Amino acid sequence: MTVIPYKDQTASKKDQVAQMFDNISNNYDLLNRILSGGIDIIWRKKAISYLKSERPQLMLDVATGTGDFAIEAYKKLKPKKIVGVDISTGMLSYGREKIEKLGLQDIIDLKVGDSEKLPFPDNTFDAVTVSFGVRNFENLEQGLRDIYRVLKKGGSLVVLEFSQPEAFPIKQFYSFYSAQILPRIGKTISKDTSAYTYLPESVAAFPYGQDFLQIMEKVGFVFTRDEALTFGISSIYYGKK
Repeated sequence: MTVIPYKDQTASKKDQVAQMFDNISNNYDLLNRILSGGIDIIWRKKAISYLKSERPQLMLDVATGTGDFAIEAYKKLKPKKIVGVDISTGMLSYGREKIEKLGLQDIIDLKVGDSEKLPFPDNTFDAVTVSFGVRNFENLEQGLRDIYRVLKKGGSLVVLEFSQPEAFPIKQFYSFYSAQILPRIGKTISKDTSAYTYLPESVAAFPYGQDFLQIMEKVGFVFTRDEALTFGISSIYYGKK
C-alpha cells in the first residue's frame, strides 16, 4: 500500500511529498527538535560515524532537506565536496541559507533532484547518505538501485530512518505518541493538517530491519548490516557496492 500525505488529491506520492515539505519547510527544523526531544541530532552523529574510517571525499546526501545531515557530515568527516539533492525547493531554500551562514557554500552544494533519477553519472560518489528520506521514495527499490548506480565500486551507503519499537512498554508508548501527540504538535506548529499524520503512517508502512536490508541486497549492496537506536525508534542501515 502506498502511503500519501494528501488523501483527497490525485497527484503522485512524489509530487505530494514535495508539496508537503514545501508547506512545512519554514518550521521543519524546529519541529524535528521538538518532536524528537533533540535526539535526532545524536542519531545523525551516530550514522555519520559509520563513514569515519572510510574518509569519503565526494559525498551525496539524498533527500537532504534543509541540509542538516550534510552539514554534520562535513563537520565530522571533512570531505572535499558534498552534494545534497531533494525534491522540495522550499526545504533547499532554507538549507542554502544555513550553509551560507556557515560559509560552506563552496563545499556543500544543494540542488533539486529526484532520488529515483539522480542527475549524476555512474560510479561518481565515495559515499551516499539518506537521513529520514527513504520512506518517502515513491519507488523504494528504484531509489536504492539508482543510489547503487552513482556509487563508486567499494563505496558505502548509510541510511538513517525511523523504525518501530517492538519491546513492551516502548512499543505501546510510541504507538500512542505517534497517533495522538505527534500529529497535534505538528499541526499546531506547521499549520499543515496532513503532514504529521503522514509521518507515523509512512513509518508504519516502511519495511524496516531485515526487510529493508533484503531490499538493499536485492539491488546489489553487500556487507549489509543495521543497528537499532533508542529502543528501535530509528535504525541505521549500512551497505557497500
